[in-house]
Amino acid sequence: MNQSAPAATDVFVIGGGPAGLAAAIAARQCGLRVVVADGARPPIDKACGEGLLPDGLAALERLGIHIPVSDGRPFCGIRFVTNSAAADASFPGGSVGLAVRRTSLHRILMERAAQLGVDLLWQTPVTGMAADGVRLGSRVVRARWIVGADGSNSRVRRWAGLDPGPRPHLRYAFRQHFRVAPWTDRMEVYWSARCQGYATAVGDEQVCVALASDDPNLRLDEGLRLLPALSARLRGAGTCSMERGALTGNRRFDRVCRGNVALVGDASGTVDAITGEGLGLAFSQATLLAECFQSGDLARYQAEHRRLAVRPWWMARLMLTLDGRPRLQRRTLQVFESRPQIFQRLLELHVGARPPVRIVWDGLSLGWGLLTA
Repeated sequence: MNQSAPAATDVFVIGGGPAGLAAAIAARQCGLRVVVADGARPPIDKACGEGLLPDGLAALERLGIHIPVSDGRPFCGIRFVTNSAAADASFPGGSVGLAVRRTSLHRILMERAAQLGVDLLWQTPVTGMAADGVRLGSRVVRARWIVGADGSNSRVRRWAGLDPGPRPHLRYAFRQHFRVAPWTDRMEVYWSARCQGYATAVGDEQVCVALASDDPNLRLDEGLRLLPALSARLRGAGTCSMERGALTGNRRFDRVCRGNVALVGDASGTVDAITGEGLGLAFSQATLLAECFQSGDLARYQAEHRRLAVRPWWMARLMLTLDGRPRLQRRTLQVFESRPQIFQRLLELHVGARPPVRIVWDGLSLGWGLLTA
């Protein structure tokens, strides 16, 4: 890694998380000079469910990244579980997702960026933007393009004068790893009246467990008591990581670029963690943004950024209709159990194997099933 900032660059990425590294990799693939700066020391960890869906893996492959199975664990679909029922669906065409520790993913992205010649400046906080570049303390690095990849509370968004958007409804998420043998080949979502639990096997003896709710005080230990089916799976298991927390929710902005500044990843808007699509969406945005840098057309990025977010944003809204509604949860799983093709079609829509316009028809199919269940 090069810890010496150049005097000038084509693209300066502020934020060295997965979204920022993906944007840097994509820009280098287009032949642009790239610098990434972040005040943190790698690898950077963050609370998340750690499951990459098939469309997210495809987006990574476009960045030249193929995660070895030794760094993760494949899963073939999704399972919904309540205290009284369970239903599952498989990814279409035999495709798989991959569960991988956030720190491992960050390392893989760093290695790819370094391989391509990205200048990586760790423990190097950006202090502001200048007329012709980025401020690193008393220094200014000239940059043709500036990328804000500094998360949902983006300073770059504020510095660029971009609309902060309406105040979102946020939920509270917590994550921890348990030392236990995997019991399923799927990503599992457990439903209760107060929260959702997520279980994803990330190794032969390690399962990532996450919890999301509207209650900032509902931590994993109490949440697991509300999810007896998941709690039973973890009985006697030790933990192998610290509990980490994060905020999650749907958030959209009217504009994600201004002048020579563009936002990517959570800085440009978020989808609720219930979708599992946050990282995959950021990787797709990164490829799009690099193409727009190459053509000099950020207006295209603005338009297509919104298009990319339509499917995961609506899927989050659809799934969150179940949040806090145990009766609706039970009836939905009854429909999925008795009419598995409905769950299958919704999963195909979720991973982009069905066009977004089908969300209306598939939603009506589910609604009819609920009325007749």
